[in-house]
Amino acid sequence: MTISRQALDDRRPGTELTVPRGGQRRSVLLAGQSRPVTRARRFTAGALADWSWPGADDIVLLVAELVANALLHADGPEELVLQLTESRLRVEVSDASRTLPALHGPHRPATPGGHGLHIVRTIADRSGATPHPSGKTVWAEIDVPHT
Repeated sequence: MTISRQALDDRRPGTELTVPRGGQRRSVLLAGQSRPVTRARRFTAGALADWSWPGADDIVLLVAELVANALLHADGPEELVLQLTESRLRVEVSDASRTLPALHGPHRPATPGGHGLHIVRTIADRSGATPHPSGKTVWAEIDVPHT
């Protein structure tokens, strides 16, 4: 499956992205929660629906991959933050591991596993990781689609 930027920018007729004045930051704690990927997906879907974000399924997939990576490669996710401004949506997943994520290459789409960061890089306009004293925050930014 190939995800294109056009698919992310498609709008349903009659929907307009709603950015609250000054933007909006929403967060949910995931540490110690059962089924954090499901919780993160539902939280994200709700926020994106409130904002009338086009291509919401792609962003929900991106969030699921970041949270799943924290589950698989760190001690689990601690917090998910969605921050919407007039120009971008920033997704952040924090965990307690100081090990920064790394792409494994070459990417082989036909083999199972190892696709998470490749999916994130395909959907996001920018992505990275920021270390901090208690672990790291893995982030992705998606530019606000324009009509």
